[in-house]
Order: sequence, then C-alpha cells, then structure tokens
Amino acid sequence: MSRIRAVFHDPNGDRYGIPTYWWRGAPPGYATRRQLRAAGLRPGGQPVAAQILWRGVGGTRMAYLYRLDLARPKRTATPAQLRAVRAALTARRTCPTCRTVRPYCIPLSLGECLDCANPLEAAA
Repeated sequence: MSRIRAVFHDPNGDRYGIPTYWWRGAPPGYATRRQLRAAGLRPGGQPVAAQILWRGVGGTRMAYLYRLDLARPKRTATPAQLRAVRAALTARRTCPTCRTVRPYCIPLSLGECLDCANPLEAAA
C-alpha cells in the first residue's frame, strides 16, 4: 500500500469521523450518488455511511458513500408533472410579441425572439 493510500485508509473512522477509504478502495456494498442513480436507486434519506478521499487537482477530493442495502428505487414523475414540465418548456420557447413557438428558448436579455428583436436582419 503506497503512502498516499495509507493516509486515506481509516475503515474504523478514528481519524476522519466516518469510515474513509482511498480511491477505488471501498468495500462492496457502498456506492456514490452517481453510482446509485446509474443503478436506478437513490439514497432514500439514509445518512452518509463512508467517504472516499484522494489527491486531485486543487488538493484533496472527497466523495460520500451510501449503503446499497438501504437505497430505495428512484421516484418517477407522474403524468401531471411531465405535462407541467412540457408546458413550462413550451412557454420558454414562445415569443410574447409574435406568439410563435420557436425551436430555441427565448433569450431573457431580449425578451422576444431573434426575428422580433432584429427585424432588419430577419427581412434580409
């Protein structure tokens, strides 16, 4: 075990307060949030079970680990929630001046579509 890995090896949590492992050194049964999401799971309100520490760009980096046996399935959006998101995205693409639904979001800096903001360029 290299000295760098030995610095971050604290499976009992004596040095860092919670069990700590080096990069790719965590035992099976733990996963990061990103790994949980890829598996279709979420932490489900459980506390952080362990952490991973490694030296990276800008200093020591950290990632929290959660127990897989306590993870819950990801929640799916209801049809009403999906309709609300679809309506909100359509409203962001609708120009308030010409009421045309554009294939891009209306820039907040202009407040209207590009054709209405620059009528001379649209005519050319």
